[in-house]
Amino acid sequence: MRKLLALSSLLLGSLLAPAARAQTESLLIGPGDLVQVDVLDTPEMTQQMRVTDTGAITLAYLGEVHVAGETPAAAAADIERALIEKSVMKHPAVTVRVQEYATQDVSVMGQVTTPGSYAITTPQSVIKVLSMAGGLTGVADRHITIKRRVSGEVISYYLANDGREALADVPLVNPGDTVYVSHGPVVYILGDVGRPGGYTVATNDARLTLMQAITMAGSANKTSTQSRVRLIRKTSQGTSDEIIVHLDAIEKGKEPDVALQANDIVYVPFSWAKNVAMSGGQIAASAAGAAMYIIP
Repeated sequence: MRKLLALSSLLLGSLLAPAARAQTESLLIGPGDLVQVDVLDTPEMTQQMRVTDTGAITLAYLGEVHVAGETPAAAAADIERALIEKSVMKHPAVTVRVQEYATQDVSVMGQVTTPGSYAITTPQSVIKVLSMAGGLTGVADRHITIKRRVSGEVISYYLANDGREALADVPLVNPGDTVYVSHGPVVYILGDVGRPGGYTVATNDARLTLMQAITMAGSANKTSTQSRVRLIRKTSQGTSDEIIVHLDAIEKGKEPDVALQANDIVYVPFSWAKNVAMSGGQIAASAAGAAMYIIP
């Protein structure tokens, strides 16, 4: 008997879990939406009206009922309770349907190929919405932000480079929501490298090491001084720390690779004699100029 009860609980949980997820992602009623309220076997109580700016609808026999921010099913349950409490009906069966949403556009902003508003009439996956905007640019941060129109809730989603991870738990975007893609974190690789400039951190785990960054920049040239690479990093106090990194030792596996942070500046000297007098401030000024040439 205990095994039977456990199996029944497991089956019930598996059936309810998808329903719970669907409830979480249900499209909420918002101000300006056109809703229709039906009461079973009572056609005279069928009404269609716009949700006011205060989030309410006015129903016969009940007056104002607040529905904004609720799913249609939750709003129907509220109306049923109100009908019972006001002794209008003993066993009402109410359905609420959204006939027309106040806005049927989703705004996609930031680092996408074609920012703008796109028409959707039903919830769509954030991946589909991003594809409607042409996908991410080469300098996009893969942390996507979604802001709900009705509740104002902010949802974060990480669009991994790995397909399985990206599709594992994809949030839905509702009509009226806003999707924002910010610029990805940048590190600057300057000095005697193949392609000096700013590079966006777009790895799958949003991390970048010194060796990876040097490789992205076309590797250090043979004329460089790899034993005294300078890493300039801003502190929380707004000052800069300068760290000497032995790139040659890292390449040989004698020292561990260095994890870079956003806005780090890596300077690979051309030669010792040429760069002795070059200050950290001068290197930082060079990075400011390189910001105009962000390389994805």
